[in-house]
Amino acid sequence: MKVQTDRRDALAAVADAAASGVFERGEKDDTFPRSLGKEDEGTGGALKAAWERKEVRGKRKELTVFHRPDGRGRVVLVGLGPRARFDAETVRRAAAEVVRSLRGKGARTLSFRLASFVADAVGAEASARALIDGAVLGGYEFSKYKSRSEGGVEEATVHLGEEHGRDEAALKKAVAEQSEIAETVVWTREIANLPADTATPERLAEEARALGKEVGLKVTVFDEKALAEMRCGGILAVGQGSVHPPRMIVLEYPGGAKRGRTIAVVGKGITFDSGGISIKPGLAMQNMKFDKSGAVAVLGILRAAATLKVAPRVIGVLCASENLPSGSAYRPGDVVRTFNGKTIEVINTDAEGRVVLSDGLGYVVQHYRPDEVIDLATLTGAQVVALGDDTAGLVSNDDKLAQSLLAASLATGEPVWRMPLTDYHRELVKSDIADVRNSIEIPVAGMLTAAAFLETFVGPGTAWAHLDIAGASYTTPATRKYQPAYQNVGATAFGVRLVVRHLMASARS
Repeated sequence: MKVQTDRRDALAAVADAAASGVFERGEKDDTFPRSLGKEDEGTGGALKAAWERKEVRGKRKELTVFHRPDGRGRVVLVGLGPRARFDAETVRRAAAEVVRSLRGKGARTLSFRLASFVADAVGAEASARALIDGAVLGGYEFSKYKSRSEGGVEEATVHLGEEHGRDEAALKKAVAEQSEIAETVVWTREIANLPADTATPERLAEEARALGKEVGLKVTVFDEKALAEMRCGGILAVGQGSVHPPRMIVLEYPGGAKRGRTIAVVGKGITFDSGGISIKPGLAMQNMKFDKSGAVAVLGILRAAATLKVAPRVIGVLCASENLPSGSAYRPGDVVRTFNGKTIEVINTDAEGRVVLSDGLGYVVQHYRPDEVIDLATLTGAQVVALGDDTAGLVSNDDKLAQSLLAASLATGEPVWRMPLTDYHRELVKSDIADVRNSIEIPVAGMLTAAAFLETFVGPGTAWAHLDIAGASYTTPATRKYQPAYQNVGATAFGVRLVVRHLMASARS
């Protein structure tokens, strides 16, 4: 989607649709708001008449469309809900709702009147960023395998008007920056939505190489032979049941500042997860193509880091395997030795994500000595049980890193909740015959025992955060109706906006 800013008022410009926000009116409030005067003029008084008939109430998700009598397109009023609960996420959702409502209705250009989405709680820049997020993400759909697709909004403009024209330079920069991030999320979703017959570990390596050439990243791909020489027994064990061999893919962005900090992001990339020998039930197994979402998010994060030229040096590691049952698959009871020499007793082959991450975490800590490590993984069903399918679980050994990610969560609308990690959880993952085991015999604290397992391979002295994105990584037709309008059916690319925001804030701190 093409995105831009314009100094003019949205109602003065020519677009197929002009969108304005309206706050929810009180039950006894019949006073027509002066802020909607331009919209009323554009509709030839139809808006005020509708207000007086109480057809416009401003409730969340309420959309009211007026066709302008002068033939200059439509005016779309989108409800923002109560003013007291107004925040940037309200704007983000409202923009997506407008865009989705125009799909298949002949509207190719859309104008947003920025002033109508600004209030005490949300300034002009935050609102402009949220409008771009909502418009770009709300307009996305995965149509690669469809013979035809409905047309939608192709161009969105944030109109500053007389209220915000004096801040044009800063707002233009913010819109351009947010557009790049949102388009990176769309790019990431395209890869994450690919089925397992296409998105093999080799394909992820190809995507990484292409990205490296496009934005100037150093890319190293370790194939099965190199992984064996490196003694990456975890990623090799998980991938040995598939005809598609595993890959560990490393991307390096040098950073935009001299002597900057080094931040590593490591992603779980199970291109399809059948559970292996500990096979999953058949119901909804088709969604296991999304088990690569953490690794694909790492691709998106590195793309945005290089494009935006963030200050920190960023290292991305994708741990890519396909987990299938076969005569060569790894088995419950096996013991595997990982890159840093620690051993894993395999209790359940369906607890494979932590096994592949063991090599990626061990490698990046030893090889790059990062200041911070963040891993993203669709790791546990326990995360979904605890937090639902919209909020990621955060576990961290560093309060400063955790607080930065929580602040980024508030800014981007990607919900995160911090969970505890104690010696109880660490004790549970100890093995009688190896250093750790990948599953435990009692069904408790599954998200946290998985985190305790991962902590083993980061080691002491490194600030580390684990993001369990199992629920938030994709939506289904059933869960989609409970999600914001900017989350389409399929991959959400959760974590890209969140971690990129953290990288941007890291320079300021």
